[in-house]
Amino acid sequence: MVKSMSLTLSYRIQKIEESKTARFIPLMEKLKRQGRPVISLAIGEPTEDTPSPVIEATKGALDRQETRYSAIAGLNELNTALADRFPDSRPENIVTFNGSKQALYSIFQTICNEKDEVIIPVPYWASFAEQVRLAGGKPVFVKTKNHQLDLDAVAASITKFTKAILINSPNNPTGAVYPRKDLERIAHLALINDLFLIADEAYNFFVYDNQPYASLYDFADVRDRLILTRSFSKHYAMTGFRVGYAVAPTQVASAMVRLHSHLTGNVCTFAQHGAIAALEMEETLLLRRRKDLQRKRDLAFEQIKPLFPCIRPQGAFYLFPDISRHLKNGETSRDFTTRILEKTAVVLVPGEDFGMDGHVRICFAAPDDQLLDAFNRIREVL
Repeated sequence: MVKSMSLTLSYRIQKIEESKTARFIPLMEKLKRQGRPVISLAIGEPTEDTPSPVIEATKGALDRQETRYSAIAGLNELNTALADRFPDSRPENIVTFNGSKQALYSIFQTICNEKDEVIIPVPYWASFAEQVRLAGGKPVFVKTKNHQLDLDAVAASITKFTKAILINSPNNPTGAVYPRKDLERIAHLALINDLFLIADEAYNFFVYDNQPYASLYDFADVRDRLILTRSFSKHYAMTGFRVGYAVAPTQVASAMVRLHSHLTGNVCTFAQHGAIAALEMEETLLLRRRKDLQRKRDLAFEQIKPLFPCIRPQGAFYLFPDISRHLKNGETSRDFTTRILEKTAVVLVPGEDFGMDGHVRICFAAPDDQLLDAFNRIREVL
């Protein structure tokens, strides 16, 4: 086929990188073909089975032929149940999406104009920056201190172009949980500067050591500018269902529904019935899962301490150790993770993917035997 010299892709898509973890797939497949047992500590996914009430409800929906289009914003029964969990919210403040990733994409498409700035603390989930750029906006990165918010730095980064502040707590990749007093200051900054607040709370359930969890939604005076996203993926081990949601002021929610109507339309109808069942589950099973993940956190942290400096995570299911003293001359954490994969068949995610070189992300939501085996392999190489 003759290559046309006049056809070009959009400038916007040319500036966007694909998910960086995808580059490991060819090497992983090569190692598997060689018969080497690969252990992936890269994917943020619970290992538990999806709870049986969710499976049964989904099967029941299929048996009832709940396979047609449904309301774009989400099933009324689901959105009503979600709204009941957020004071002052009504079903029209809830929009159900294909995972919280699509919810976040829709938020930036809805609020950002060209050159609008969105403040993002570093390290950050990799898709935040690319989604802001896809909306024509500019991500503004602000360093943290020991993985906690640097409130003075956030305040100093606000300009006439700032449109929103994005907060992700518990944080991916660090597991940091931001205290109420810091979130209160962030809420105040949004009020006095007339900014949107975006809260990614995908890991809100996974907070350990009986530590209280604070949400930006706790501050009633910012609910008219707060857009909050959560997901069924991590909380209920429903990653493949692709059901997430946003809680937003009516005007924003309505605009996101309009956008949603041109992207995918409704979320998978029978998957939403599974989500309704998840909300009705007894908390006992979920609390047991959280307790087990706290145990895994402690197991993994004890293994990592002799190898790398690491701040003990308060939530989520990641370690984010500093591996800089193990980097060879000129080597980045991406080079380090490639070296570890080649030598040990253990997959880690480099810190560059989250805006912070010299670190790696390790998911500890893996079976105990795999965790111990992975750390033993890494220890031998180091």
